[in-house]
Amino acid sequence: MNSLNPAVKMSLIGRSLLTWLDYSPEEIRFLLDLSKQVKEESQTGVVKQRFTGKSLALLFEKRSTRTRCAFETAFGEEGGHPVFLSTVDIQLGAKESIEDTARVLGRMFSAIQFRGFKQSAVETLAAYSGVPVYNGLTDLFHPTQALADIMTIEENFGPCGGKKLCFVGDGRNNVARSLLVICSKLGLHFTIITPPDLNPDDDLIQQCTPLSAASGAKICISPDISEVAGADAVYTDVWTSMGEEDKKAERISLLSPYQINPILMEKTGRGDTIFMHCLPAIKGEEVTIDVIDGPSSRVWDEAENRKHTIKAIMLATLGCI
Repeated sequence: MNSLNPAVKMSLIGRSLLTWLDYSPEEIRFLLDLSKQVKEESQTGVVKQRFTGKSLALLFEKRSTRTRCAFETAFGEEGGHPVFLSTVDIQLGAKESIEDTARVLGRMFSAIQFRGFKQSAVETLAAYSGVPVYNGLTDLFHPTQALADIMTIEENFGPCGGKKLCFVGDGRNNVARSLLVICSKLGLHFTIITPPDLNPDDDLIQQCTPLSAASGAKICISPDISEVAGADAVYTDVWTSMGEEDKKAERISLLSPYQINPILMEKTGRGDTIFMHCLPAIKGEEVTIDVIDGPSSRVWDEAENRKHTIKAIMLATLGCI
């Protein structure tokens, strides 16, 4: 891994990942390059023990498949000890404050992952624990997913700068918001196609405007499906996020015209456009089976890349490279 920038390498040690707003384009690029090296190691059977003697607390308020498995396997196969802790197991913000939980865990663990509801919770853990804290998903951001998404795009099209990604669906969910940030940083043209009622919030758009201007990324937010024209990748997510189950009927009514199906994919005007989804998917709702299980789908590569990007993030921030 000697090809990685040593100055950037040093800047990442001890850092938390709460949102990509906190990272420079150079730091994100470093993590992408490291992710690719880590994946190559995995594919060629290279076994290392870079987390030997370290432990990772995995705090989960929300259920998970990819995030939990990615963190546990990435940490465990490198010789580290991951410990799963749900709200049934510990007093997270209940009998004990998040601040006090952070203070205790920070004295016992090398790092903490949090997957839950409030962004303020993961920020509090980072502020009081004294160890790197990783946002495995909150209502506002899903940064580890976004890094895996960029890696998947680059595996198919090369460097992401100047490519076009279209997110179709709920434009204010945590995945769309995270992609908006990371695309703005990396110069990837990003279009959110969504009903106006589900536009991302103005505050985030204002934060990303100077970032996209600096990188050359073109950001578009529109209700018009025809904006998928020319897209390298079309992305969607479930229409009803965790914690919003009472809005399911409303979301189906609002988002049905935005289903990803062969007709929509043809509107890109390209034969090589790929389909992406963070999973889990409700097949037949936000995407049809023939798309997600078809030749344009890269969702399984995307899911695998969660592990490699998460391992890279932990290697860099724990100073293990």
